[in-house]
Amino acid sequence: MDREESWRVITEQRLGLARLLEGLSDDEWEQPSLCAGWRVRDVAAHVSLIALPPSPGTLLVDLLRARGSFHRLNTMASRRRAERAPNQLIADLRQHAGSRKIPIVSDQRNVLFDLLVHVQDIAIPLGVDLPMPLVPAAAGATRVWSMGWPFWARRQLRGLRLRATDTNWSAGAGAELRGPIGMLLLLLTGRTMTALPHLSGPGVQTIIERAAIPGAEADQS
Repeated sequence: MDREESWRVITEQRLGLARLLEGLSDDEWEQPSLCAGWRVRDVAAHVSLIALPPSPGTLLVDLLRARGSFHRLNTMASRRRAERAPNQLIADLRQHAGSRKIPIVSDQRNVLFDLLVHVQDIAIPLGVDLPMPLVPAAAGATRVWSMGWPFWARRQLRGLRLRATDTNWSAGAGAELRGPIGMLLLLLTGRTMTALPHLSGPGVQTIIERAAIPGAEADQS
């Protein structure tokens, strides 16, 4: 995907998330997301912040408060933003849907896969079927596979060949692990337990053994 197409999808995903959030009850805003320790409102706040990156000064202050941990900084900033009312978070998403601002040391490829995954972090626990667009999901999977930090996907999934069953995408070498590209992207970004029931192939047993998952339900054919 080229830069312009990536930004078009980013805009569409932000607006789609705003529509999803608009119909949530108060209890659903407080539901756990797929992000460990993050509620639906925390993820929504994080997504809205991507379009409004902090100034270098604010980022430095927060990084010091987070004792140098980007994960801790991310959590801290997202929870702070999540104190806003739901209608404000939805308005932020809509107002800045077309924003092309990018956090420091990032680019639109990272914004794209981050958004695709976070939409699912909210939709799946709420039982909302919101399929990922195939081409952007494949672009996101390629980006995550090529990265090191923070997911270390090639290291975590060494000895496996990942192959999408709904689009032309594959990566790695070894025991085959097949599934929809959206689920492979969730696997690559650490959402193993969510992705696993949707995957098949000899590589499933490898994932189960590495993660020490007792009685995991998955098609291993």
